[in-house]
Amino acid sequence: MKLSLRSRLTLTYGGLFLIAGIVLLGATYVMFDQQMSKGAVVKLTGTIRPGEGSRPGEGSSEQDGPVFPSADKVMRDQQKKAHDAATTSLITQGGIALLGVGGLAAALGWIVAGRMLAPLNRVTETARRIASAPAAENNLHERIALEGPSDEIKELADIFDTMVERLDRSFDGQRRFVANASHELRTPLTVGRALVEVAMRRRSASPDVLQLGESLLEINLRHERLIGGLLLLARTENEITGRAPVDLADVVDHVVAQTTAEADASGVAVRTEPGEAMTSGDALLLERLVQNLVENGIRHNTGGQGGWVEVASRVRADVRGDQVELEVTNSGPSVPAYEIPALFEPFRRMDADRIVDSKGVGLGLSIVRSIVRAHEGDITARARDGGGLRVTVTLPAAPETAERPIGYRMSEVV
Repeated sequence: MKLSLRSRLTLTYGGLFLIAGIVLLGATYVMFDQQMSKGAVVKLTGTIRPGEGSRPGEGSSEQDGPVFPSADKVMRDQQKKAHDAATTSLITQGGIALLGVGGLAAALGWIVAGRMLAPLNRVTETARRIASAPAAENNLHERIALEGPSDEIKELADIFDTMVERLDRSFDGQRRFVANASHELRTPLTVGRALVEVAMRRRSASPDVLQLGESLLEINLRHERLIGGLLLLARTENEITGRAPVDLADVVDHVVAQTTAEADASGVAVRTEPGEAMTSGDALLLERLVQNLVENGIRHNTGGQGGWVEVASRVRADVRGDQVELEVTNSGPSVPAYEIPALFEPFRRMDADRIVDSKGVGLGLSIVRSIVRAHEGDITARARDGGGLRVTVTLPAAPETAERPIGYRMSEVV
C-alpha cells in the first residue's frame, strides 16, 4: 500500500516518540530497581539465652539456641512482594500512559504534518490543473503566489511560478507568430493570384502563358492551403470554449459525400458504417477532423488497384464511462510501426518529407491530433498487416439529455 508523505511523517513522529518513551521507561525501571535493592534490610537473628527475658518463676532451659524462629526469611519475602508489586505497577501503568501519550503525539503529528505540507499540496494541485488541461498551454496563466515565511517550500513555489511564466510567454509568442505570419502571407498570395488570373484572361495570352498561369495558380492554391492549415493548427491549440452536441454519424455521411469525387478520381472505394455517436464540441473542428482522416486515407492509398477506405462511428463503454469512437481504416503501402508517431508532426509524410504536392502539405494528421486534444479525447494509429493505417479517435460522449444537432457547414479543406 502506498502511503502519503503526511502518513509517513506521522508514522515517523509517532515511532520516534514511542522509542523515546520506551527508553525513558526502561531507564526509570533500572533506577527504581537499584534503589529498591539498596534499601535497608533489617535481619532479626539471634538467640534467647537462659534467664534472658524469662518471666519470674519460669524454669530455665539448659539448652542454648533460639527460642523464636528467625525473622530474616519473613522480611525477605515481604521485601520481594513489595518489589514485585511496585515493578508491576510501574511497567503496567507506565506502558498504558506511554501508549496513550503516543497516540496523542501521533494525532498531533498528523495535524502538524498537514499544516506543514499544505503549501506543498497547493503547488501540487496547481501543477495538476495545468498538466490535466486539454490544452495545457492555455492554463499557464495560473500562478501559485504562495504567501508566508521565506522557507524551502515558498522558494519552490516561486521557482515554479517563474518557470510557468516563461513557458506562458513562449507559447503565447509562438501562437502570435504563427497567426501573424499566416495573415501577413495571405495578402501577397491573394494579390499574386489576382495578377496571374488577369494575365491569363488577356486575349493576347499565348498557350505558354496560359500553361504557366495554371501552374502558378496551382502553386498559389497549395500555399493558401498551407497558410489555412497553419491558422487552423494555431486555433486548435486553444481550449474549446463553445460546445454543442454533434453526432459523428451525420459528420461521417456529410464528409464522405463531399469527398466522393476525389475518391472516384483516385480509384478508391469509400465504405461507411455510421453508427450514432453523440459527442459535444465545435462542429466545424469535428468536421475537419473526420475530413482530414478520410482525405488522408484516400490520398495515401493504392489508387486504381482496389484501394479502399472504411469509416465507422460507434458508442462504446469503458472504465471512464461512455465514449464515442471514430475509426478510419485504409489500404495502402506498408507503414513501419516506428514511423507512425512522426506522422502526427507538422509537415511530416511518409513518401516525401516536407514536400508539398497534390497529396497535401503534411498538416492533416497534426491538425487532427490538436482537435482531438482540444476535445479531451485520445487518438491512436496502428499499421495494418496488409498495408495502410487504422486510426481510432475516442471522444467523451455527450450527456443523454443533449439535443440532436440540426446541421452544420463544412470548413475549408487542407
